[in-house]
Amino acid sequence: MGIRWTAWTFALAATTTFIAAAPAAMAADLAPATPAAEAPAAQLTPWQVRIRGLGVVPNDDGKVDGVSGSDLSYSNTVIPELDISYYFTDNIAAELILGTTYSNIYGDGSIDGLGRIGKTWILPPTLTLQYHFTNFGDFKPYLGAGVNYTMFYNQDGHGSVTDLKVKDTFGVALQAGFDYMLDDHWGVNFDVKKIFLNADYDAKLGGTPISGKAKLDPWLIGAGVTYRF
Repeated sequence: MGIRWTAWTFALAATTTFIAAAPAAMAADLAPATPAAEAPAAQLTPWQVRIRGLGVVPNDDGKVDGVSGSDLSYSNTVIPELDISYYFTDNIAAELILGTTYSNIYGDGSIDGLGRIGKTWILPPTLTLQYHFTNFGDFKPYLGAGVNYTMFYNQDGHGSVTDLKVKDTFGVALQAGFDYMLDDHWGVNFDVKKIFLNADYDAKLGGTPISGKAKLDPWLIGAGVTYRF
């Protein structure tokens, strides 16, 4: 009888413990799981920079006023170039390119015998307004158009040409290119611009004043690295 009573006492105690503990266990099972912390999305600023290697390929055209059949040609160059972009929206951005180069100037056509007639350094800051296409994933092509103001400095005549002065001038720029983003911040870039640039010049040929027009119209072909802040 003592053993039976002891068994009933143990069973009752166990049942009471189970009933007391069950609500807590059920509450733990039914409680929503705490979601894992999500990695924060990259917070991008409107600013972007690119560093490119830039090939400058002018159009070989020009003239000396009053000299029939005269023409001009220019050397090609490769330079480093920096551009700074500001995004007004995901699609609309403005870009300013900064770089400087030089060009050797040659007589051509009926004045081919003059050979190299001068050299000038060129600073052509160009501002474009771009439309960026955003529905191609990491591949982000764009088109742009804008204005260029080209400044000529450190100008020198060569041979019988002296007092060379190419005049600063405005031009129109068209642009196409793309960024391929490797992550939220870094990417690679390819870009082509066409600048419509016709500059007037003055010089002296054997002491005689001359003038004309240098129709440069260069292609700017660049490739480099993009960084979005």
